[in-house]
Amino acid sequence: MNEGLDKGREIFTEEANELLAELEISLLELEETPTDTELIGRVFRAMHTIKGSGAMFGFEDIAHFTHEVETAFDLVRTGNMLVTKELMNLTLRARDQIRAMLDGISVDEAISNEIIASLRALMNSSATSEQVEYEPQDHRAVGSQTGQESKDVDSDITTYRIRFKPHKELFLTGSNPLLMLGELSELGNCVVIAQTAAIPLLRELDPEMCFVSWDIVLTTCHGQNAIKDVFIFVQDICDLTIETIEADSNMQEEERHLKLGEILLSRGDVTIDELNKVLGKQRRVGEILVDAGLVKEEQIQAALVEQQHIKDVRQQRAKQESMASIRVPSEKLDGLVDLVGELVTVQARLTQTSVAFADPVLSVIAEEVERITWELRDRTMGIRMLPIGSTFSKFKRLVRDLSDELGKEIVMTTDGADTELDKTVIEKLNDPLVHIIRNSIDHGIESPEVRVQAGKPRHGTVHLIAGHSGANVLIQIQDDGAGLDKEAILNKAVKNGIITPDAELLEKEIFSLIFEPGFSTAKTVTSVSGRGVGMDVVKKNIAALRGTVDIKSKKGVGTTIALKLPLTLAIIDGLLVKVGEDYYVIPLSAVHECVELTANDIEKSHGRHISYVRGAIVPYIRLREQFLINAPVPEVEQIVITEAEDQRVGLVVDYVIGEHQTVIKSLGRMYKSVEGVSGATILGDGTVALIVDVPKIVSSVKLEGSEVAL
Repeated sequence: MNEGLDKGREIFTEEANELLAELEISLLELEETPTDTELIGRVFRAMHTIKGSGAMFGFEDIAHFTHEVETAFDLVRTGNMLVTKELMNLTLRARDQIRAMLDGISVDEAISNEIIASLRALMNSSATSEQVEYEPQDHRAVGSQTGQESKDVDSDITTYRIRFKPHKELFLTGSNPLLMLGELSELGNCVVIAQTAAIPLLRELDPEMCFVSWDIVLTTCHGQNAIKDVFIFVQDICDLTIETIEADSNMQEEERHLKLGEILLSRGDVTIDELNKVLGKQRRVGEILVDAGLVKEEQIQAALVEQQHIKDVRQQRAKQESMASIRVPSEKLDGLVDLVGELVTVQARLTQTSVAFADPVLSVIAEEVERITWELRDRTMGIRMLPIGSTFSKFKRLVRDLSDELGKEIVMTTDGADTELDKTVIEKLNDPLVHIIRNSIDHGIESPEVRVQAGKPRHGTVHLIAGHSGANVLIQIQDDGAGLDKEAILNKAVKNGIITPDAELLEKEIFSLIFEPGFSTAKTVTSVSGRGVGMDVVKKNIAALRGTVDIKSKKGVGTTIALKLPLTLAIIDGLLVKVGEDYYVIPLSAVHECVELTANDIEKSHGRHISYVRGAIVPYIRLREQFLINAPVPEVEQIVITEAEDQRVGLVVDYVIGEHQTVIKSLGRMYKSVEGVSGATILGDGTVALIVDVPKIVSSVKLEGSEVAL
């Protein structure tokens, strides 16, 4: 059972982290629409789940602390307390404190006590003359709901039939049904009947599985929400039905009783056919009504069809909801991707072998394996894809807190939040986006007074946009602030010795100076910026993701920073080329076309590294010169036309072999500093091919002042 409990604690930690992320989003939305009852209920249920599950799995500190916040939102839910800025600030602080407790970080008890004291003071100050002043309850009872906590606005006495059928694996999550039944009994007059028919013989019994279900009849003044809250943290591992048996407390006593057959039928304990066999001598209600002339036979048929239709729709909806998703640890998913990568390598080897043997049967098999491998690769990579909106939503809190700290009024808007990106890319994208947004808020967007004087709205806007661009994802961070000051950037760059005073730079090159290490135009150092760290991290991290950064800005209007990133970092489509005896892979997403380079073409360009492609001049770089390859040059070379830094650049190779499905392997520590190479892949015959980093090669050629006309 200890193993089951540990697994349950692990599941609780994972789900609690998800709940805390959802809680932060709900709180920020609630701050914008403080009267939204759905959001209030969402916040309350998140707190209740964390509290109840925390108590069940031994996180008593989390349960006790969360109970205080839950109580405050119960007052909000029942209309006895308003959503205020102070309440939002305290709840967000409490959320951060719960996260720290969950992560096992040593938390300051003084901060927890301060938050609890502030919440209690806020609750007491919100109490009206008719309300009882809030009194903190014994934290040992946090695992169950009190009447005050679960009481709905509608306090009429209602009788419910509750059928609670746990899935067999319930005990493996550490859940205890007896605690839930005890919590139900505190809501009102409760009768519990255990159903034990599913318990197998002793020799077949697995003690870690649950074979018991329960039927409960509960008469209470609390609504269905209070009942659902009891089962909220096991709702995915049980079958739960809640039906209203009696809802009118003023009904006459003789009208309260149902016939035994009706009760059994409504509970599903007998079918209509079984009941009819027993009551075969009695006439059906429909027949009696038709004979009495009260209804027509077709009306009876229509009612039966409607009944069956509703039943089918409900069953279908329940089936779809139960099969909507499945939780899989990320480690298993990463392992699956690694196996698919190995399969891709084996498939390439099989294809190469089939070509060498020229066997028609083997060729057919190789083509079929290739088709299945490609489909498996696409489906596996699709599983790793996550909507970037989950990352966008994290930054609303960042914008809110920085706005308050800097005394600015800023709102964040998003577009394209459903754009999907590989989970590994999303994880590594968090830090760059944080630095960009902080920079936009601190340097870009002006104070409300300055904005009003400039004829702008008091509040500034940070707009995040995501969308697909071919085999890449384009993420833009826009602000409507003051824009970049070219003169200030140039002066700072000269002062820091980054450029010479007589340097002539294009606007794009001037803006790119902000990515230099230690560069900052801030006049004072604040807690947000001014030390010259941040934007250089952006460029470094995006480059590590094989992405690019582009800046566009207009003084007084705003700035747009665009990040172009690959969809995935695991498997890419590449163009396999050869220089001498070495193989290289150029990412296919960067390739435009391939053209020949003859001795006559070189003679026409008078030794310069340029080529004329369809009337346009395209500079090129020889890979043999970049990688110091000493091998005979073929009579006709090939130029692979690529795009880097918004311009067409050619890479000269000896031979273009063709498209190649590339499994990316990282280089060892000894080769991490090699310029122009982003990784390696293994070909079908076991040969290693290096993956060319096109932007890095182009940048290095520029820095060297090569004769290439870039």
